[in-house]
Amino acid sequence: MIDLGKPVGLDELIELDNALKSLGRLNPRQEQVVDLHFFGGLTEDETAEVLGISPRTVKRDWRVARAFLYGELSAKAERVAD
Repeated sequence: MIDLGKPVGLDELIELDNALKSLGRLNPRQEQVVDLHFFGGLTEDETAEVLGISPRTVKRDWRVARAFLYGELSAKAERVAD
């Protein structure tokens, strides 16, 4: 599992990239929200403007995307631990 308080290794970045790709296959807009908001540093309002959606939709997509990514990364960590 990725701990944002510590340096991230290559394996963890690959896991995150794979999880983002899985998210993008299911919901491309949610992947865009993660890219713009988390990696791009845009606010929810700025992300909404770029994507042409409401800030409320960005908040919802951000919440769902985080849950999806957490689930994907947690499942991967559990498989590795077994």
